[in-house]
Amino acid sequence: MVKLVQDKTIIITGATRGIGYGIADKLASEGANIAFTYASSVSKAEAVEKELSEKHGVKVKGYQSNAASYVEAEKLVADVLADFGNIDVLINNAGITRDNLLMRMSEEQWDEVMEVNLKSVFNLTKACLRTFLKNKAGSIINMTSVVGVNGNAGQSNYSASKAGIIGFTKSIAKELGSRNIRCNSIAPGFIQTEMTDVLDENVVKGWVEAIPLKRGGTPEDVANACLFLSSDMSAYITGQTLHVCGGMLT
Repeated sequence: MVKLVQDKTIIITGATRGIGYGIADKLASEGANIAFTYASSVSKAEAVEKELSEKHGVKVKGYQSNAASYVEAEKLVADVLADFGNIDVLINNAGITRDNLLMRMSEEQWDEVMEVNLKSVFNLTKACLRTFLKNKAGSIINMTSVVGVNGNAGQSNYSASKAGIIGFTKSIAKELGSRNIRCNSIAPGFIQTEMTDVLDENVVKGWVEAIPLKRGGTPEDVANACLFLSSDMSAYITGQTLHVCGGMLT
């Protein structure tokens, strides 16, 4: 059976844990070669390289790179092209939170979230553009969030960055559609990862009760959406935001 993303080269930012790791694992299982970025843990990145390449028989390589840096994003893409020869899909997944009420939020907390979450999407998309234009093909997938649509108290910086990603996605879809380059975003809801494992049990229970499907999502739920948008099955889909939230925003 032919795999859905067989021999495609896919860049994923921030993929050593959580949703990013889930995406890398799923796409590798469907035949993609994976170039992923990480912020600090070299040993963790090496473990991911070894695990995914041995498990799925594909090429996997990690790159220590700050997606918020325009210069580092340019270097990353050049390095990936040198190592893999091509880029077919870009998944902008890197993101951070610095939650606080506006009255207590520092300028640094605002700027850091904007640079890592929103500027990184500009940096990497721009860096990959020449390759996609040359290929007359490409899929760009930007990770937004349900709070980018609905907002959330205490997360004005995060919500604004994620809302900005949706606007960017729609604009790029309109700019590049005629070149057969697609750009979509995915808006996860409450996804259970190691980051959410530290939350109070009653808080989590309250959130789950408010979700029509009555469960939190898994990294695999998000990864399945990435697989669809990375593959030719979504060839006529661009400029859209796919909500992976169990009906939370319904």
